[in-house]
Amino acid sequence: MTEITPQAQLKELRASIDNIDAALIHMLAERFRCTQAVGVLKATHGLPPADPAREQTQIARLRRLADDAHLDPDFAEKFLNFIIREVIRHHEMLAAERNGGSDRTTSA
Repeated sequence: MTEITPQAQLKELRASIDNIDAALIHMLAERFRCTQAVGVLKATHGLPPADPAREQTQIARLRRLADDAHLDPDFAEKFLNFIIREVIRHHEMLAAERNGGSDRTTSA
């Protein structure tokens, strides 16, 4: 029986990490395609770029999912908050474009 070397183990683990990173990028790209469509819909119908109630619901939901998956819920919340800020920024840009570039709505 041959014993796997630490270098070989490291190579295998890193290959898995690389695959996971690629999947994350593709999933984020798909998520942003969907949120872009939401942003267009909101801008077209004069809806606000941010939805604080939805954001809070999503944060609570993802904190539960993170806890169930044995992932630090604080980390999951920070990650989601970063994504939410980016989505809102895109929605604000779409709203400004729909309003002739003169009205940039904020979501404080």
